[in-house]
Amino acid sequence: MPDSPALLVIGECVADIVRLPGVPDRIHPGGSPANVAYGLARLGRSTTLVTQLGPDPVGRLIGDHLASAGVRVLTDGSGAPTPAATVDLDDAGRATYTFEITWTLGPVERPGEMPQHVHTGSVATALEPGADTVLDLVRSLRTEATISYDPNVRPALMGDHARAVHRAERCAALSDVVKASDEDLLWLYPDELPEEAAGRWLRSGPAVVLLTRGAGGATAFLPGATVSTGAPPVPITDTVGAGDAFMSGTLHALAAHGLLGARGRARLRALDTAVLRDVLRHAVASAAVTVARAGALPPDEEELAVALTSVPAPEH
Repeated sequence: MPDSPALLVIGECVADIVRLPGVPDRIHPGGSPANVAYGLARLGRSTTLVTQLGPDPVGRLIGDHLASAGVRVLTDGSGAPTPAATVDLDDAGRATYTFEITWTLGPVERPGEMPQHVHTGSVATALEPGADTVLDLVRSLRTEATISYDPNVRPALMGDHARAVHRAERCAALSDVVKASDEDLLWLYPDELPEEAAGRWLRSGPAVVLLTRGAGGATAFLPGATVSTGAPPVPITDTVGAGDAFMSGTLHALAAHGLLGARGRARLRALDTAVLRDVLRHAVASAAVTVARAGALPPDEEELAVALTSVPAPEH
């Protein structure tokens, strides 16, 4: 892809064991950061994933899955078991998770090519002791790369609430782009409207904060402006990986507009609403493709182009 920045994703791989009543379990490669890396690679972006991947059957399954899209995988070589999550789906396809996860990421060899953008979030930034390794790596790369963050809150893994809030706020303040769902923010700030929390995070440092509401669409917050868009009307198979597809669609569009990397940071800080509308359209279209089929299977470039034709026009 011409003028394609090198993208680095840091975070967990998880084997999603999808469970429906009366149906045999299905195992899907998952983990929020791994899904984002996979989605970016499917959209033609040069992507490396720093993660922890075990030498077990599900680890090999996930490794092959990532390689099939062109993701380069770097691990700490610890041999720790691949994390797993049981995903129970209700009749509407909504997912609830039960986890068997440890996150002990140690030092990892730096990718040969300096990334222009770094994405992280989810368990990788919340669960000790690996979360400290992630934060140190993000800080070391921030002078050369733009940063994005998605808390992707998993209450069962967040530990002490006050500490979890502190960690999320620290990550948001380090980032240029933050994406959070209304459910994420309601867990972190149960006494505050998600819109208020998003606005407060924006004032802490990011250039843009994206608030997603599932079928209710998404709103982007800029200093002094907001842009909202609805979600395309699609039949929902399940919601696994929808937020991750939204994130990969966002980063793909920001890269296309030249808004990532140290050189793009000033332009990102001056982002106008016309460009932001296009970014949001790509994000919700990417998520719409994913919810229409089983598992975290985001679109490739051709599928995304088709999905864009059904996205409602963004609103101020």
